[in-house]
Order: sequence, then C-alpha cells, then structure tokens
Amino acid sequence: MTGILPVALENATKTIQALLQSGKEYICVMKLHAEIPEQQVREVLEKFQGKIYQRPPLRASVKRRLRTRTIYYINLLEMERRNVLFQIGCEGGTYIRKLCYDIGEILGCGAHMQELRRTRAGPFTEKEGLVNLHEVSYWFEKWRETREESYIHKFVQPMEKALEMLPKIYIRDSAVDAICHGANLTTPGVVSFENTIKPNQTIAIFTLKGEAVALAKALVSAEELIERKHGFVAKTRRVLMERGVYPKAWTKSQTI
Repeated sequence: MTGILPVALENATKTIQALLQSGKEYICVMKLHAEIPEQQVREVLEKFQGKIYQRPPLRASVKRRLRTRTIYYINLLEMERRNVLFQIGCEGGTYIRKLCYDIGEILGCGAHMQELRRTRAGPFTEKEGLVNLHEVSYWFEKWRETREESYIHKFVQPMEKALEMLPKIYIRDSAVDAICHGANLTTPGVVSFENTIKPNQTIAIFTLKGEAVALAKALVSAEELIERKHGFVAKTRRVLMERGVYPKAWTKSQTI
C-alpha cells in the first residue's frame, strides 16, 4: 500500500483518534478471477454505495465481528481484461481488500485486491502536504544548516490541520484553562459554534485565535445550543493544549 499516511508528533498524537474516524479515499487495482463484461462490473460496484455490512478479514488488528460502514462513492476508472481500477471514498475502518473479495463473490468469479493507494485521509490529500522520506531528510538538513523554521513547515503542519473536518465550538479566553484542566464546557464559555454539531458526536474545542484546546463529546445539537442559556454542552475527552497557556480565570468552586 502507498499514499497518504499522517504521522503525529509529540502532543499532536492525541489527535490520531479523530483521524482514524475520518473518511478515506483510495485508488485500487482489483484482480478478477475471470473475465467479466465491464457493464456488469459497473453495476455491481454501484450496489456497494451507501451502508454496507462488513466483517474484517482474518489478518486484521480488530475483532472479526460484523459491522456497518458507509461507502460514499465508488467509481470505475478503467478496466483492462481482468484488472479493474476504481476510486472509492469511504468511512474510516473500511477494509478495501475485504470489499474486493465481496465484489468478486457478487460477480460470481472471485476477486482480490492487487494494489492500493490512499489518496486522502481526513483533511490530508496528495495534492497538499504529501512528502516522502527523502524530502523530509532534505528539508530537515536545510533547517539544520540555516535554522529557518520555514523549512520545518515544508513537512510539519499544525495539529489543528488534523481537526479540520471535525465540528467545532469556539470558546472564551477565560474558559480555556478550565478546559485544559479537564473541566466540561458549559454555555457561558461558548462564543460561537458550527451548525453541524449533533449529540454524542466527537467535536473539537478551539480558542478564538483558532488554537485547538480539546476533543470533546457534544451533549446537545447546534439547534439546542442556540436556545440554551445554561448547563453543560460538551464533555471533555482529550485535552490537547498544555495547562497555563491561557491565564487561569476560575476557582475549584466554579464551573466554566
């Protein structure tokens, strides 16, 4: 497998869970075990769009129990005899090699995954930010020679980039340090929020300057948040910002 593989450094490793849940895009070469008409292959691929049931393959890092995954789109790009090139956008945790096997079963001829390239992982795409290890080595040596941070930025991006696709709540400066100490977010600390927030959804809490503070579980929807005057709106799950970056504006007897 080749393509996009986000690598988190230091404190940014806390954002990995959010990336694992984010959507992925792949380009796959599937090998059919017999020659099948192209139109028949197209029709079968279309059947796999939407919600599918999938059991992880034998060689997998998770338990082999039946689960549902969403295929957002699947497009046949090219077909040459038994080789099928297709593009697929899917929910995180979808096994493409198992998908190829299932497609082969529906076609009645059998199939397996021959090559796979990940072209998107959450907000990261091949068109922006993709570097190989040779480029990392080159830009790092340039930084060592000059100590200019612009060279580091060639291959290291802010951890906020990893949270780009999560719904966000922006909070007051006075609420930041309380969240950094693990406090749950209440209505008075909220300044603005995105209208896609739903209950029990993983969201990101940001400062007004666009700095990531924490990952949290939304307790109310965006519609409810508009009307709410008090009470908890998000449960802090993973603190991303270090304590003390923003001044303390609360006491133990207070809740932000």
